[in-house]
Amino acid sequence: MGVRKYNEYISLYTKSMQYVFKLEDELIRHVYFGEDIPLEDFKLEKIQEVSSNDSIYDVAKEEFSYHGKLRFKETCLKVEFEDGTRDLVLKLEDVKVDEDYVEVLLKDEHYKIEVILKYKVYEEDDLLARYIEVKNVGEDSIKIEKVFSFELNLDGLGYYINNVGGHWGREGIRFRQQVGYSKVILESRKGNTGHNNNPYFIIERDAEEDRGEVYFGALEYSGNFKIIAEGMPYGYTRVLVGINDFDTSITLEEGQSLVLPTVYFGYTKKGLGEMSRRMHRFIINKLMPINFNQKIRPVLYNSWEATLFDVKCSEQIELAKRAKEIGCELFVVDDGWFGERNSDRAGLGDWYVNKEKFPQGLKPLIDEVKALGMDFGIWVEPEMVNPDSNLYRNHPDWVYHFNNRKCTTARNQLVLNMTLKEVQDYVYSVLDELLTQNDISFIKWDMNRPFSEVGALNLKDKRSVWIKHTEAVFEIVKRLREKHPNVYFEACASGGGRVDLGSIRYFDQYWTSDNTDAFDRLKIQEAYSLIYPALAMRAWVTDCPNFLTNRTIPLKFRFHCAMMGTLGIGGNINKWTDEEKKIAKDMIEEYKKIRHIVQFGDLYRLSLIEKEEIHSVQYVLKDESVVFTFLPRQNYSKSKFRIRLKGLELGKRYKVKIEGKEYFKSGAYLMNYGIDVELKGDYASNAIYLKYE
Repeated sequence: MGVRKYNEYISLYTKSMQYVFKLEDELIRHVYFGEDIPLEDFKLEKIQEVSSNDSIYDVAKEEFSYHGKLRFKETCLKVEFEDGTRDLVLKLEDVKVDEDYVEVLLKDEHYKIEVILKYKVYEEDDLLARYIEVKNVGEDSIKIEKVFSFELNLDGLGYYINNVGGHWGREGIRFRQQVGYSKVILESRKGNTGHNNNPYFIIERDAEEDRGEVYFGALEYSGNFKIIAEGMPYGYTRVLVGINDFDTSITLEEGQSLVLPTVYFGYTKKGLGEMSRRMHRFIINKLMPINFNQKIRPVLYNSWEATLFDVKCSEQIELAKRAKEIGCELFVVDDGWFGERNSDRAGLGDWYVNKEKFPQGLKPLIDEVKALGMDFGIWVEPEMVNPDSNLYRNHPDWVYHFNNRKCTTARNQLVLNMTLKEVQDYVYSVLDELLTQNDISFIKWDMNRPFSEVGALNLKDKRSVWIKHTEAVFEIVKRLREKHPNVYFEACASGGGRVDLGSIRYFDQYWTSDNTDAFDRLKIQEAYSLIYPALAMRAWVTDCPNFLTNRTIPLKFRFHCAMMGTLGIGGNINKWTDEEKKIAKDMIEEYKKIRHIVQFGDLYRLSLIEKEEIHSVQYVLKDESVVFTFLPRQNYSKSKFRIRLKGLELGKRYKVKIEGKEYFKSGAYLMNYGIDVELKGDYASNAIYLKYE
């Protein structure tokens, strides 16, 4: 297992898959991706051009394509040299092979540029990783106009690509699109990952939850990304993944290098469910910040819906008492606590405590929250500024702008130029001071608008701004985490605009969507679960009618939906009835008993919300399991359903607890015959708990 070299062939092995490419002088040819095959069996024939219009470079399944010679397909790399030359001729220079690592060094035959393809095998995680480094080893500058991290070539045509579409409040709408002879492009141009597509690919022909070949991967980047999938007329299908080349270029001066973000990728013939479980485990164990990646997430209360911007110390204390009564463990003050922040029109950027709302600062509130036995958290949006703020009045040049253009506001705010050292120092210092002076355990880091007029006049390399912004933000978060290791951070961007593998390196969880309608959330969370784990998904119970959909859904259904992630409460509990508070207290108590299974267990999508009458999701952790079932709409008089479980052990007997009843059944029975559940009426739901005894 790991890595093996045989003649000119390199093979990467994990527990269940193999990835093979062949080293040639001018071509690194992709050979195979699938189940294990003896490496000695591979013998790739010499590539032949089809005609003078169809060169070997387009016919070949290249491991790394670049603009040069007779290449007219989409390529991973395009550069311009100082003398005006705009192509490459790369030759194989060296190969380094270790037990779980491969480096392939390519050099241009004339110009001083090196490209290193880097592969890593995560054998036990059953995944591979690849990224690229580009080096300028000469004296003249090199302009990189386009560079992707990853290229995958699959034999044959007729594949489908799976991803999500949508917009704010409607993130995560699953779609499946055939990859034909035209290109399918998934991307963001907004400065962050955004709400429209997500930086992963899932390629299959006929895969279902438990069967079918799936090729998948996700980009470790949070910003403008691009994924291209296309069927080639020569009988193969390509996928390219990387930083979006839209309005982007990087100039490498003498001795400089550019390291591209990693793509983690894999193959399975066991369907979409196996893909998801593999990615979930890997994200938790290998990517998430290690100081919290094995810790249970607390039940959160956020005061936003209760008070909006009208935040006052005494009222927040009363809310905290009510939150404690129903079982919350973390109390979070959202927008409105700082500057002259009485609406979204002013105050953003002035990160000092509003003395009218908190005459003695945050300490009295925090002391009360801590005395109640809860931790304290707070909301910030450090990358943004209102024109009506002291920060902007003092530093109008600190925002992205072009000198002869009027800045466009969105949500009454502008984007700070995070590539300026002065801005970086300011953001770090005010947040460091906030955390140093106050006993804060949680930061919700928001980002409520995309970029416009993206001029960073301080940069010599003007179109590198998209990349440098993300780097600057994450460097600040990294520094804050190093100094304040007991604070955990949530990534929010008007909902799910920063759900990606790049941000999960620095943040402990995502805010998945501003849409908290429980019916819509079932769809959003199902799509989210394709790649991302429940441990990183914050999900709230909020009030009805829902602010976005005007839909009214029973409180129990809302709780069960939110209990499939890391539970939060966002409703105005001041207005809850005694009955609602009792339901909430009971549901939170139930969640605390099973949250370790949800947050760290293997997920099984038993029935999909768009395809079946009921929606069922199961989590399995060692000898325990929990199953959530939902009936959004009852059809006629049907109220009884049978659910076949997964992930249990056939020979073990499990105690089943459902709706106050208990009985014992074997794993064989539960997975082959199933559990009968009764759900009556619209928006009926339940939770089933199983334990081997």
